[in-house]
Amino acid sequence: MNSPIRPEKQWYPLAPSDDDADFIDLKKKWQAVWAVKWSIIALAILVTSLAALALSQVQPIYRASATIMVEAKGNQLVAFQQVYDSTGLLSEYIQTQIGLITSRDVAERVIQRLNLTQHPAFDPRQQPKPLIDIKPLINRTRLAIFGEDPDTIQDILTEEEIMDFAVRQFMERTTVSVEGKSQLIRISFDMTDRFTAALAANTIADSYIESQLEAQMDMSIKATTWMNSRLEELRGSLKEAENRLQDYREEEGLVDIDGVATISSNELAMIGDRMIDARRQRAEAESQYRQVQSMSSQGWERMASVPAVLGHPLIQQFKAEQARAQAKVDELSGRYGERFPAMQAARSDLNAATASLQSQVEQVVAGIERNYQLALANENSLRSSFNQNKEQIQDISGKEFQIRELTRDVESNRALYETFMTRLQETTATQDLNTTNARIVDQATPPSLPAAPNKKLLLTIAAALSLIAGVVIALISEILNNTFKSADDVEGQLNLPVLGIMPLMPKKHQKAIPHLFEKGEEHQFCEAVRTIRTGIMLADMTRAQKVLVVTSSVPGEGKSALATNLAFALSQLKTVLLIDADLRRPTIARNFDFPVGTPGLANLIAGTAKAQDCIQKVSGHLDMMTAGAVPPNPLELLASPRFAELLEKVKEHYDHIIIDSPPTQAVSDPILTSTLASSVIYVVKSESTSIPMAQRGVGQLLQSGASIVGVVLNQVDVKKAAKKGEYSGYIDHYGYSSGKA
Repeated sequence: MNSPIRPEKQWYPLAPSDDDADFIDLKKKWQAVWAVKWSIIALAILVTSLAALALSQVQPIYRASATIMVEAKGNQLVAFQQVYDSTGLLSEYIQTQIGLITSRDVAERVIQRLNLTQHPAFDPRQQPKPLIDIKPLINRTRLAIFGEDPDTIQDILTEEEIMDFAVRQFMERTTVSVEGKSQLIRISFDMTDRFTAALAANTIADSYIESQLEAQMDMSIKATTWMNSRLEELRGSLKEAENRLQDYREEEGLVDIDGVATISSNELAMIGDRMIDARRQRAEAESQYRQVQSMSSQGWERMASVPAVLGHPLIQQFKAEQARAQAKVDELSGRYGERFPAMQAARSDLNAATASLQSQVEQVVAGIERNYQLALANENSLRSSFNQNKEQIQDISGKEFQIRELTRDVESNRALYETFMTRLQETTATQDLNTTNARIVDQATPPSLPAAPNKKLLLTIAAALSLIAGVVIALISEILNNTFKSADDVEGQLNLPVLGIMPLMPKKHQKAIPHLFEKGEEHQFCEAVRTIRTGIMLADMTRAQKVLVVTSSVPGEGKSALATNLAFALSQLKTVLLIDADLRRPTIARNFDFPVGTPGLANLIAGTAKAQDCIQKVSGHLDMMTAGAVPPNPLELLASPRFAELLEKVKEHYDHIIIDSPPTQAVSDPILTSTLASSVIYVVKSESTSIPMAQRGVGQLLQSGASIVGVVLNQVDVKKAAKKGEYSGYIDHYGYSSGKA
């Protein structure tokens, strides 16, 4: 019995894909907001009006501002370092001055000068009482527990408490800020009285400058007192150091220790230089002496080869004479014999030269030994003299060190004493010339316009926030409203065609809805029923729509009204039988004023009445069968074979049989009746029927094999839908907007 307009295996409605779930239809969201634009505007007007009313009750607050310039270093009237210097980094210094301006000391100065403890804004005794006063309850509790008379209990504030309250209120109203990266500081004060605000701002600036002057004066006095006491200590220390120096000189008998120390040092240096030369000469003589000593046992010829001997000029001269004599002997020996006179003369000259060389070598060796002895004696003599002078110098150096230490002590004490004396004289001379590092640039004047509340800004914010809140509420309502709001929702969520939409009727027509098509009064309503009738007749041209079951998800969706009006519409063309199969909550007998006890479907199935008694003629081609007596077992009656036999019999006499069935989510009766029907019409109430509930109902019907011809979207607010741009095709085509049939 599945309809050929849908695939036979597709029993359940298609769920939206992930892409559709992620897609945000901005146009749809905008239409939802636009549909409630007047409500949003009304909310904005209401909130803005309430804000304006609240602001009109708020007392305006005026802000007066004075500007001072704070220099990182005060002007110096004299050329010496200040006693108190707190420059540091400029930004840190400015922040420090801001802290001083907002200090409690400055606040108390201003309060005392302006006598603000008597002002209603700063006097705790003149503050308005709280809305909920618990003091009487406390007094009664104390009376009950301690027996104290409430009349004797008085809340008397001390002067300290009053001042503390005034200071806290004053500091809350004071604002201090830096203008950009400059050294200008703006002092602002907020009050409802603009003249008092200006006076307070100027007084804060004056009090800050006075506090700085007093602080400098106090520090100058303290510095002078401290330096006087310190000067006495330094004078005593200097006198004591001078006495120690003089006593030491007298004790050691020193007159000019610097001159003595200088001469002795020079002598010691000269002796040291001479000793170094003597040590070098002794080393050289000792080296030569050791060389000749090592060769003394090997004869004079080996000693003659020693460098110290060989380098002597006479040795070289005698060596040269010996070499010439030897050369002559060698020359004559080749030509003459030993006895030749010339040869003997040459040998005699050679022997004489050798004897002279030997004698000279021995003399040089003896000279080397004497030089070594003299150098050694000279070195020992100089060392002895150096050690003696060294002991004297060390003794003098110790005395010199002690003298210099005592002298430095005297000089440092004298310098410190003179510095303090000079500083004390300068401080004493200039302590009445104290200057401040701040000056007033602009005096505060009474402001003409209030600083708070900014009514225009607050009203604009209130209007903007209310509009935003209205839009957010509309969007949230749209998101949370999980119902069918348009035909597209029905087709997209249920995958079923929409046969038509039924307009929402005014409340005055609610009771007459089953008779609207019969009377033909509401043209829009009647045209919608005709549209549904046409959709049913064209749904499946291959077979006749003999038995139609009208059902919905839950009660109250208008299925019975649709079944009745559809029966009247079909009866204009063919014969129709309307059966009230809602045996639990029947409506046809009540809507058409049938007599109580009129037999109907339940009686016919049970066999307690005949068909001609149960079928009531309403118009020329329309008959109706009421539910009859409400049975205790409606489902068993509908499941009996007699109900199916009844339908087969009436098919022979009527072209269309419309069955008003109960909702699918209330009972299982429509599941049973749908198996006996040609098609099922599913009714969905606009902006009321839950999408999951309708999906379950349609799924149950399709699973049981029912052929759902389509869905009717009932009770649509046509005007509201037109604002959203929905059903424009339906409205324009069927004349809903014009109100014509």
